[in-house]
Amino acid sequence: MSIGATWAGTHVFTATRLIEATSIGQVQAAVAETTGPIRALGTRHSFNDLADTSGTLITVTGIAPDPQLDQSARTVTVGAGTRYGDLAVWLEGRGWALHNMGSLPHISIGGAVATGTHGSGVTNGCLSDAVQALEYVDAAGDLRVARRGDDGFEGLVVGLGAYGVVVRLTLDVQPTFLVRQDVYRGLSWERFLDDVPAVMSAGYSVSAFTTWAEDTLQQVWRKSRINDADAPDPTWLGARFERPEEAGLVGVPPDNLTVKGGVEGPWLERLPHFRLDSTPSNGDEIQTEYFVDLKDAAAALTAVRALSSDIAPHLLVTELRTVAADALWLSGAYGRDTLAIHFTWRNAPAAVSALTPRIEEALAPFGARPHWGKVHTMGADAVAAVTPRLADARAQFERLDPAGRFANSHLQRLGVRV
Repeated sequence: MSIGATWAGTHVFTATRLIEATSIGQVQAAVAETTGPIRALGTRHSFNDLADTSGTLITVTGIAPDPQLDQSARTVTVGAGTRYGDLAVWLEGRGWALHNMGSLPHISIGGAVATGTHGSGVTNGCLSDAVQALEYVDAAGDLRVARRGDDGFEGLVVGLGAYGVVVRLTLDVQPTFLVRQDVYRGLSWERFLDDVPAVMSAGYSVSAFTTWAEDTLQQVWRKSRINDADAPDPTWLGARFERPEEAGLVGVPPDNLTVKGGVEGPWLERLPHFRLDSTPSNGDEIQTEYFVDLKDAAAALTAVRALSSDIAPHLLVTELRTVAADALWLSGAYGRDTLAIHFTWRNAPAAVSALTPRIEEALAPFGARPHWGKVHTMGADAVAAVTPRLADARAQFERLDPAGRFANSHLQRLGVRV
């Protein structure tokens, strides 16, 4: 049976079986009754073999979301296979919101949380940072609950599917809010590098786009909460304020993007880059991302710019975002406010494979960490050197899953599982 491939076709699954669960009980039975390795599969928005296994894949995307809102606690509990965009619509209808969204609202909550996926904003933690509790099926098929404050909880949230199958999560929520997106073109590299944190603090969520070869940044997207926002500055840092019809991305149909041009709208229709009812991103692509300390942003970006003539021919676009520091052991923002340097490559695997080691070498002095779900060439020693709590996470995974049922070759290559 062919299980298919990841979202962009960058990895074809080798698992021998796929179970499409429609209840938590089915997940428990599958884990208890299946022999050999087993891994959870979400919406397939990864670019490597992280979610694969030599045995059985089980997906929880078919389990009903069954969202439960606790207004007094300011939390919502929901199925792990639920797409962020679907939960957002449900919350907005009741006057509530998440603190942030990724660029694509199409991704599953469980998969995004497990890999430390993020939006942007110097004061906004990654999506995983909102997790207050999680329910998971352990290696024996039993249903377990881990809560914020429990010993080792910070090692389970960004858990890479390494210890069980997460089936429900409880997330922090807040009252709904309005956001507008203002787009600027032509911000000079000199002005940007002079104070990267200040530029990236110019809105609730800020993204900068480049192909590295330009004299100026391609675009800067400032997403501002209306209650915090001043009127858009048409001469901000010497950049040009764009009219709504100009504010798109090369290679992406304008109708696929959320509304820009300073038009106010609810958080769920502005914080993501792409509309829930559209085709996300480009699709025919490869993605790579690295996380560096925000205080090293200018030096790290300068190091990558030295490779611009080699990068640009193979790149669709780079997006620069920020993530607030957190305490999650395997998060890219663990212990430091972070600049995320994201590459959306043309679908040219040989070129990407040749460039990623060079980019990693350029970023090595800054302790760059890879995004777990995207293409990189860092090995176990390199990952251990930049992940302070890796040994603690590995020990916890081994204790919870001593037979290695949730391990796979990807996690073993990176030293996450023995």
